[in-house]
Order: sequence, then C-alpha cells, then structure tokens
Amino acid sequence: MKARIIITPKKAVLDPQGKTVQSALEHMGYRGVTGVHVGKYLEIDLAPDTDRETARQALNEAAHKFLSNPVIEDYRLEIE
Repeated sequence: MKARIIITPKKAVLDPQGKTVQSALEHMGYRGVTGVHVGKYLEIDLAPDTDRETARQALNEAAHKFLSNPVIEDYRLEIE
C-alpha cells in the first residue's frame, strides 16, 4: 500500500514562492497562468498487512500535528 500526502498553502495565505514561479513562467512566455501554489508532496510506503483505516487515522494525525502547519497549510491524504 502507498499513502500520499499533498500539502499546499491555504488560498488566503501569501505564497511568495508560488508568486516567484508564476512570474518566471510569465517571463518565459507562458501566458494565462493565473496562480501558482508551491507545496510539499510525501509518498509513504506501508506494509502489505497494514489496516487501511488505522493507517488513515495515524497519517491524518501525523499530517495535522507534524507534517503540515494547519494554520497556513491544507493537506490531502490519499491511500491506494
């Protein structure tokens, strides 16, 4: 099993890195880019015998308490 956690800045939070990437894309000739949000992507391998719901609960807790800053970031957890 594999878990993926995608962490992005909240829409209301200023994202200077995203603005820099957006500006660079415009200077390179890419038109129509109205916003860029730079975040983090984590891929976690889980043991084959791991209970999906237990893993979801544990990783949700880890993402909320340790991997992201819930004040300024949102995260999405996917398990396949």
